Amino acid sequence: MLTAIGVILFVLGLLFSIAWHELGHLAFAKLFGVRVTQYMVGFGRTLFSRQRGETEYGIKAIPLGGYIRMVGMVPPAAGKNGGRFRGPGTTAMGPAGMVRQLIEDSRSGDRSQVTEQDDGRQFYQLHPFKRIVVMFAGPFQNLILAVVLFIVIVIGLGVPVTVPTVATVSTCVLPATATKSTCAASDPATPAAQAGLKPGDKIVSFAGSTITSWDQMRELIRASAGKTVALTYERDGVDTTKQVPIVANTLAVLDDQGKQTGTTVGGFLGITAATEYQSQSVGEAFTMTGSFIGSAAHAVVSIPSRIPALWDSIFNGKARDQNSPVGIVGAGVISGEILSSDTAAKDKIELFLQLLAGFNMSLFLLNLLPLLPLDGGHILGAIIEWVRRGWSKVRRKADPGPFDVAKLMPVAYVVALLFIGLSVLTLVADVVNPVKLFG
Repeated sequence: MLTAIGVILFVLGLLFSIAWHELGHLAFAKLFGVRVTQYMVGFGRTLFSRQRGETEYGIKAIPLGGYIRMVGMVPPAAGKNGGRFRGPGTTAMGPAGMVRQLIEDSRSGDRSQVTEQDDGRQFYQLHPFKRIVVMFAGPFQNLILAVVLFIVIVIGLGVPVTVPTVATVSTCVLPATATKSTCAASDPATPAAQAGLKPGDKIVSFAGSTITSWDQMRELIRASAGKTVALTYERDGVDTTKQVPIVANTLAVLDDQGKQTGTTVGGFLGITAATEYQSQSVGEAFTMTGSFIGSAAHAVVSIPSRIPALWDSIFNGKARDQNSPVGIVGAGVISGEILSSDTAAKDKIELFLQLLAGFNMSLFLLNLLPLLPLDGGHILGAIIEWVRRGWSKVRRKADPGPFDVAKLMPVAYVVALLFIGLSVLTLVADVVNPVKLFG
């Protein structure tokens, strides 16, 4: 039940993110006077719609995206009276003819919405700067939402920080290379167990050093192998100091994601640290937000390099990495797992908001790729036109006219096929071998 609720919550968050994205396009398109015929969330069959003025607003059956339909996205073909290309309607001309036909077919579909009353209100007739603003506004909406969600997490809920407070006490000394997890009668007791440490004890000082963080505490422990040190801890408001013999042990070396990358030999006390949420300052929030954006950008750029691992997870049963690309289905599964997990309510809220923030950040970055049919492709077309106009002005040449973005449509078909292929691969992986946050 909780899993299903988690999936539903993610779908609602997804729909809001898409609607919020398209609202950015809609607002600036209307501000600049472009006629917008449709504002739709989703694809496929229309479930609900209402006509308001010249725009139809609605929700469609498949929540995999959304769109607004602006008239005159591409200019009319060059020629007499701006008429469309008059060429053969077959592929007899070979590859060049096929490409040309694709261009003109896409132009025909777009121009079919244009009426005589739309002169001056078509998207392609806007100044290139305004076209850039309209197309950038959608992804920028997702960036705003992602940043707001992350700041709510960092300042409102707080960031989980490992603190020098005892969470658990190990009973016996076991090396990181041990294949067993239970203690035998012959296994030596840990220094922490001998000292009588208990969960909730706050470490005040170690070997004469006042403890301010768990990282400091861990380094002091590792450097004290074979030594007996003074350890002071606070329990129920009372400080207690004990002499504790720190033993040498084989310890795990972990990376930034908490995965073991090797082992080392160092001092061992036998405790794990507690984690608590600490609210960050506004300055720290923006610093962490910048790091979050950088991590998201790296994740998007590295998607192609992760496809082989995605393939292995499907056909060879290899466990999915938590940084593996996931689609909408996979994100929904993760949302359900978060809600049904055996964690505190605050943990669930924070993980869900992180999931939604990450999804919006991905929408921002992916849509800015300079490829049609993405928003970045239209931005690229506007930039090309702006540069051409400026260069012609410098050379005192005639205005070259609008850049024919329809000429990029063959590339758009290739990009669309690649995205469909990646989406199908991700969907299969999300179904047969989903990413697991827990266990």
